[in-house]
Amino acid sequence: MTPDTNGLSYRDAGVDIDAGNALVDRIKPAAKSTHRPGVMAGLGGFGGLFDLKAAGYNDPILVAATDGVGTKLRIAIDTGLVDGVGVDLVAMCVNDLICQGAEPLFFLDYFATGKLDIDHAARVVEGIARGCAQSGCALIGGETAEMPGMYPAGDFDLAGFAVGAMERGGALPNDVRNGDVLLGLASDGVHSNGYSLVRRVVEMSGLGWDAPSPFGPGTLGEALLTPTRLYVQPVLEAIRAGGVHGLAHITGGGLTENLPRVLPDGLGAEIDLDAWALPPVFKWLADVGGIAPGEMLKTFNSGIGMVLVVQADRANDLADLLREAGETVCHLGDVREEQGVTYRGTLG
Repeated sequence: MTPDTNGLSYRDAGVDIDAGNALVDRIKPAAKSTHRPGVMAGLGGFGGLFDLKAAGYNDPILVAATDGVGTKLRIAIDTGLVDGVGVDLVAMCVNDLICQGAEPLFFLDYFATGKLDIDHAARVVEGIARGCAQSGCALIGGETAEMPGMYPAGDFDLAGFAVGAMERGGALPNDVRNGDVLLGLASDGVHSNGYSLVRRVVEMSGLGWDAPSPFGPGTLGEALLTPTRLYVQPVLEAIRAGGVHGLAHITGGGLTENLPRVLPDGLGAEIDLDAWALPPVFKWLADVGGIAPGEMLKTFNSGIGMVLVVQADRANDLADLLREAGETVCHLGDVREEQGVTYRGTLG
């Protein structure tokens, strides 16, 4: 082999392989904490292995979902408060999986940046691990891409990929019918949608991210970075209890756009806006931005992060089960023989 010279190295070009290896070493304990039945191999290989039979499935159907965090990430980067966006990343994927009736099994992440900051990256991945642990799924792999020239200094981007399974015949929505009850589960704030509008409202307000929050404790940045709620475990309990016909994760498009995705042709939903109180963050956004109720309901979750479409004679029992599991539940409305989503009452 020719002896080393003073020529260029990969590090000189902006990519530090040693930093990447140091990151993997730091996050291994976090990934290991998410271990669950079925995991055969985790971080370090060219791929993650998972045994569906060991996870307890006999005739499984796989379900996959992918998502990001959107421009909420901009606030996290600008404030340095990056610990919660990993939870957001997991939630945006696994909350979608359960709407198909699937149990999340494993998760992979993609972290891309111009120059790797080991501490920031580790805090993000440790958040991903927390989200996975709370959802019962394993973090079995991922990719850290250091790409100089692609991102401004300090910036990074995230994507997540979740795979789940159900036994054949368990797919949702199924048998949604006229008269089914809509149970709404409270959100933990804005979650991870609508942040381009949120950032515009904050700009209009003249407040900085470090200003006291006008709608709750902490700073404005901290309040708006509250992680997306993970609904996986309580909702899976409800599905197993029987009587759940459909589920809608209330993300971009709000109640107006997401509920029709689980309703068959010829059926719609009537929602009682007086069934829940609009959380303070949404009141503030609406007031400062002059945002009309209709726009709020199709941009934000407006306080309802997940909707279960349930058999009418099971609604009370399922609501009790969900409350016992820690959810705030309201009777949001009913399925009707009319197309689309209609509202009664006042949002506020």
